[in-house]
Amino acid sequence: MADNTPAPKGSPRQVFGEALRFYRERSGLGRDELATLVHLSVSTIRAYEDGRRVPQRQSVAEIEDIAAMNADGALLMLWDQFEEGMRYQVFPDWLQDWAEAVEPRASALRWFEALLVPGLLQTEDYMRAIFSTRFGATQEEIDADIAGRLRRQEILSRERPPALWVILDEMVLRRPVGGRPVMAAQLGQLVEAARQPSVRIEVIRASVGAHLGLDGGSFAIADFQDAPSIGYLDTVMRGLPLKDAEDVAVIERTWDTLRSEAESRSASLALLEEVTKIWTSPT
Repeated sequence: MADNTPAPKGSPRQVFGEALRFYRERSGLGRDELATLVHLSVSTIRAYEDGRRVPQRQSVAEIEDIAAMNADGALLMLWDQFEEGMRYQVFPDWLQDWAEAVEPRASALRWFEALLVPGLLQTEDYMRAIFSTRFGATQEEIDADIAGRLRRQEILSRERPPALWVILDEMVLRRPVGGRPVMAAQLGQLVEAARQPSVRIEVIRASVGAHLGLDGGSFAIADFQDAPSIGYLDTVMRGLPLKDAEDVAVIERTWDTLRSEAESRSASLALLEEVTKIWTSPT
């Protein structure tokens, strides 16, 4: 999927990729021919040209050594100039495809969270409280993580946002992340989101007790109009995208089970409003 999503126009990866494409096409070499000459796959050459992957400098040097390319050192010069910019990315590798190629293309996103408000609905202060718990994290790293998450949220404010369907465990609403003011603002944002026609939030009450989501953890499902659904699991180390149909079927069955445990949309909104009053009222 990553190979089908070019880098943003004007970015270092995109500029380098276009330069590589220009010299290759001018030389008359097809991607398959260039790939054979430098012992790379055709998909790798395409990913370089689309700005989806950053080549090693040695690979660029080998491309430069092909006489037909006649690049005269231009590609190496660009690589040296753009190296740092090409390697920078808003999201870590394991999140890159999900955030840039899955979420923006999805017609609907289904999300279950047992511990935290989903990232797409978090306030900036709530994010900061979460990211600040990371041992050894610098302020610069925290600010970069927040910027990346805020960028992901932009899909919900576009003209035709994906439908967002969230199921939350009630304890997500009652855990004092960041303190009372942070939670008051966060619950207010959830209430506002729940009233939007493109967002549906349902809550599993604490009185339900044990449910399947407490054992399996948080996950998301991205649905498309023209492609199979893709799953996403949160783990301690990193997020895990799931494309295998059997894996996706497992988390879809989990989703259906959790739906049966959750309150209706209207009852969940009433609960959100009720808990918001707790956070906004004097102690």
